[in-house]
Amino acid sequence: MLKPIKFIKFNTHINFLSKMTSFLTISIMLVILSIGTIFYKGLNFGIDFKGGTIIEVQKIIGNADVSEMRERLSGLDIGNTQLQEFGKETDLLIRVEQNSNEEGSQQAIIKKIAETIQSDYEIRRIEVVGPKVSGELIQKGITAVIASIVCVLMYIWFRFEWQFAIGAIVALIHDIVITIGMFSLFQLEFNLSIIAALLTIVGYSLNDTVVIYDRIREELRKYKKMPILELINQALNLTLSRTLMTSITTLLALLSLYVFGGEVIKGFTFAMIWGVLIGTYSSIFIASPVLIRLRVKRDWSKQDQ
Repeated sequence: MLKPIKFIKFNTHINFLSKMTSFLTISIMLVILSIGTIFYKGLNFGIDFKGGTIIEVQKIIGNADVSEMRERLSGLDIGNTQLQEFGKETDLLIRVEQNSNEEGSQQAIIKKIAETIQSDYEIRRIEVVGPKVSGELIQKGITAVIASIVCVLMYIWFRFEWQFAIGAIVALIHDIVITIGMFSLFQLEFNLSIIAALLTIVGYSLNDTVVIYDRIREELRKYKKMPILELINQALNLTLSRTLMTSITTLLALLSLYVFGGEVIKGFTFAMIWGVLIGTYSSIFIASPVLIRLRVKRDWSKQDQ
C-alpha cells in the first residue's frame, strides 16, 4: 500500500526582527533611489504607451541578419527604429516609434518597409498603436494600479484593523515602486504586459502578507502577555515553510516561462520573478515591522473574526 506523503515542516527559531531598523532603512533608501531614478531617467515606454508600429518578420531562406536589416531600414527616413531577434533565428521584430500625428503616416511606413524587405522576408504580424490610444492606455494603467491598492486597503481594514491595512499598503507600495525603479534603472521596456505583472505582484504580495497577518492575529489572541517582538517572530517562523514553498514553486514555474516562453512574455515573466522575490521580502521585513511601529492592538478576545 502507498504511504501518505508527509510534508516537511520547518521548526525554525529565526529572529527576523533583530535587524528590523536596518531592513526598514535599506528599504526606505531603495524606494527613494527608485523614485529618483524614475524622475531622472524616466521609463523606456514601449509602443503600447508611445504609439508606433510593430512588425514581426521571418526570413524565407536562412537566418535573419540584424545588421543587414538595420542597413536596409536606415535609408528609409522612417524615424527611430529598433530591431530585436524574436523567437527563432529566422525571426525579427521591427519597432518604429510614432514620429508624426498625420493620418496615414504609419500606413506609409508599413508600405515602405514591406517594399524594402518583401523579396526575402515574410511579414507575419503588424500592430499599430496611435498616440491617442497610447495616452489612454497610460491613464488606464495608472488608474488600475491605484484602484487595486485602494481596494486592498479597504479589504485589509475590514478584515483586520487599520494597523494591518497600513502595513499591507506600505509593503505593496514598496514592491511596486522598487519594481518600476528597476525597470527605469536598466531601461527595460515598459509596456502593458508590465502593468499586468504589477497587478499580479499586488495580488501575490497581498496573499503572502494576509497569511502572515492571520497567524499574527491568532498569536495575539493566544498569548496576551508575550512581548510583541517575540510574538511576531514566532508567527513568522510558523508561516515560514508555507512562504518558502509558495515562493519556490512559483519561481520554478516563472523561470520555465522565462527560459522557454519566448520573447513575447519575457518582460512579463522577468517582472514577476522580481515581484515574487521582493514580495516575499516585504511580507516578512516590511509588513510585519510596521505593525510594531503602529502599536498593533493586543486584545483580540472580543473579536469574532
